[in-house]
Amino acid sequence: MSLYGDSHRALHKQFDSERIANLLETLDADEIPDQHKAFIESRDMFWLATVDEHGRPQCQYKGGAPGFVRVLDPKTLVFPSYDGNGRYHSMGNIGATAQVGMLFLDFEVPNRLRLQGEATLSADDPLLAEYKDAELIVRVNVTHVIINCPRYIHKMKRVEQSKAVPVADKDTPFAQWKRIDVVQEALPAKDQGRAETVGGTFTMEEWAENVAKGDG
Repeated sequence: MSLYGDSHRALHKQFDSERIANLLETLDADEIPDQHKAFIESRDMFWLATVDEHGRPQCQYKGGAPGFVRVLDPKTLVFPSYDGNGRYHSMGNIGATAQVGMLFLDFEVPNRLRLQGEATLSADDPLLAEYKDAELIVRVNVTHVIINCPRYIHKMKRVEQSKAVPVADKDTPFAQWKRIDVVQEALPAKDQGRAETVGGTFTMEEWAENVAKGDG
């Protein structure tokens, strides 16, 4: 199915891009070839777009160790959902509409790849045991693979992996925002009282200061 609708076609006509838009769509794939599999599985981050039942979009950054997104076959990829802020915007949207967009970027050797697909969630997926601290596994049935020109990607270098990324045989650090005093009574039961075991609580203002220093 084409990703172009009436509004896209109107812009194609307005900017004389009908010919190139039609040509580029013929270059899109409906499954993941080997070279894109290698690129996806080398990434330690991607951006996830979802939409809820009212058509409202969400865009979230997802990070992990390189390889946390796996391509199981040309039509299927999986990634874990780790502990977050408890809103479950992206996961809730997937449960409601299943529609996802995924953007993979390489900032060091500028490159990008977009995927569209339909996703499902599972709390008992057999792969769950292979992802430390994962709450859910997301499986995406790929419908579109879209290559984009990297010309506007700023070239940057990776400094270090986030300390929050789960690592086998190592305790994952307690989220600093869960130490804010005003959130203590609202935390899930599993997190109640943990702030006192890792240095106590602090105010929202103190947390904001830590974030500004890169220690959030």
